[in-house]
Amino acid sequence: MSKVSPGTALRSSRIRAALTVLATAVAMCGVVLAATSTPSSAATCNGYVGLTFDDGPTGSTGTLLNVLRNNGVRATMFNVGQNVQNNRSAAQAQVAAGMWVANHSWNHSHMTSMSQAQMQSDLSQTSSAIQSATGSRPQLFRPPYGETNSTLQSVASSLGMRQVIWDVDSQDWNGASVSQIVSNASRLQAGQVILMHDGIQNTRDAIPQIMANLTSRNLCPGMISPSTGRAVAPDGSTPPPSTGTPPPSTGNCTATATTTNVWGDRYNTSVTVNGASTWTVVVAITAPQRVSTVWNGNATWDSSGTVMTIRSNGSGNTFGFTTMTNGNSSARPQIRSCTSG
Repeated sequence: MSKVSPGTALRSSRIRAALTVLATAVAMCGVVLAATSTPSSAATCNGYVGLTFDDGPTGSTGTLLNVLRNNGVRATMFNVGQNVQNNRSAAQAQVAAGMWVANHSWNHSHMTSMSQAQMQSDLSQTSSAIQSATGSRPQLFRPPYGETNSTLQSVASSLGMRQVIWDVDSQDWNGASVSQIVSNASRLQAGQVILMHDGIQNTRDAIPQIMANLTSRNLCPGMISPSTGRAVAPDGSTPPPSTGTPPPSTGNCTATATTTNVWGDRYNTSVTVNGASTWTVVVAITAPQRVSTVWNGNATWDSSGTVMTIRSNGSGNTFGFTTMTNGNSSARPQIRSCTSG
């Protein structure tokens, strides 16, 4: 066995120590870079979608915000007023992370069973709690369970809020797996809104894959316009700026709905479109109501069964449908949008 002189051993020890310090510094640098890096802002955005999270803030809101930040996401948080009151710092953290904060009622009750005065009190109390915690008063409102009627919409409007439901339901509230949530989100199109929830692990785990899919289609997270209820650029501009090929242009039309016949368990709605000979109309139905028949148009549905997209089929500019009330006889369909082309 060969021997090593004391001087050589000392020099080797110093070299090893120096290498250890260098490795530690590199590792620390890597951690810092990973913590502060953000996704590339050079991605082409040919359209925007609204990612929304209901029922917060929760005990895991901070974890959700970290995931959103790490994936370059700005989202709309539909907060429950009672939760905001009990967790003001989490609501403040939402705003500090660049999220938009909106009203989701005081304690997630079935609001269509309330009187107008009760609705007014509930939404006003919630908006005040959010404003007190964050400094911003909500401009958007989402009714719990998606249940709404004309009275509730009128109350929300009187408080300066636009009602926003959703186009795509992630089904995370229904125990959907990560892959199912990702698959549901892949149906999002420009301008549309998806329902997700704060406090669900599978939802947080799905976000990186959701973002990868959106990026592959040149779609980016945006804000929900208080004017239209549709997703637009984060600065509120529409159509969105684009450095790539712009999406096909479409014009606007108007759609007017009239209830033509009412029976004990169903009613008919007639919709007249003006301003276009070919058109696409999006209609929202209040659960648990369901449409049973559609005429003079081709209909498709989102996964919740409450948002119907009807396209012209050459039968003219008037279409109609029959809605089964299923115990909710007061609600009526709401026209979300009308697009020509």
